[in-house]
Amino acid sequence: MPSVDLHCHSLYSDGSQSPQQLVEQAAAAGVTMLALTDHDSTNGLSEARRAAELAGIRLINGVEISAMWQKQLIHLVALNIDPETPILKAGLHEQQQARAKRGRLIAEKLENLGIENCWQNVLALVDNDENRVGRAHFAQYLVSIGRVKQLQQAFDKYLGNGKPAAVPMPWTDMQTAISWVKAAGGVTVLAHPARYGLSQTKLRLLLADFQQAGGQAMEVSTANEKPNVILNLAALANRFGLYASQGSDYHGINMPWLKLGKFAELPAGCQPVWEMF
Repeated sequence: MPSVDLHCHSLYSDGSQSPQQLVEQAAAAGVTMLALTDHDSTNGLSEARRAAELAGIRLINGVEISAMWQKQLIHLVALNIDPETPILKAGLHEQQQARAKRGRLIAEKLENLGIENCWQNVLALVDNDENRVGRAHFAQYLVSIGRVKQLQQAFDKYLGNGKPAAVPMPWTDMQTAISWVKAAGGVTVLAHPARYGLSQTKLRLLLADFQQAGGQAMEVSTANEKPNVILNLAALANRFGLYASQGSDYHGINMPWLKLGKFAELPAGCQPVWEMF
């Protein structure tokens, strides 16, 4: 099986490395096919493609889209897209603007909690591009000033649902997001299905709606996932006629437990999504 990693992030969303650094690190790790899937942004793809040509890696154009299903936030990884497709560009731009608005509101809440100059300092983490600001950047800042010791503690204490600095997002619905990907000629993958905390019954309902809306694949093998979970996801992929994807969800130095190209192989019987490319 080729070394394929179809889920990772650069500094154009909540990763810590440039697209070029990401590609070079993937090549050093033995990855031969890589998808850059920044959150609601394709801005890093041109740089990644230039680096991939030099490194001898096949780059797959990707993006990770936040969407809602029955009041549940889910993530969709779009692969093999044309990033210049107007409907996709417009949809992602709308998501980025909503993210920037949320960022300002989170900063305001944190400043009311006594964390001064929060917005300016968080913006500095993303080269003053407010469209790139995500909750992870606030978490990084809270760690850096000693308010919390670890990133997860920032969510547990300040940023998670129901916490003092939480701000809900008006993400697009799943069906609309899938329509953007289809218009861009891409494949829609349901990202890390086991991380949503759904019961088996609810997960099957999600997969049925996802497949009916035009979703074509689901992530089966991801970094640090338990073997029994991977086997269960493989069985569900086969049950719903979905291709199987895999990826590290690598973010860089901020999440050192994730490594490019490091995850279990797809179980036997899975149909790899890269056969569609």
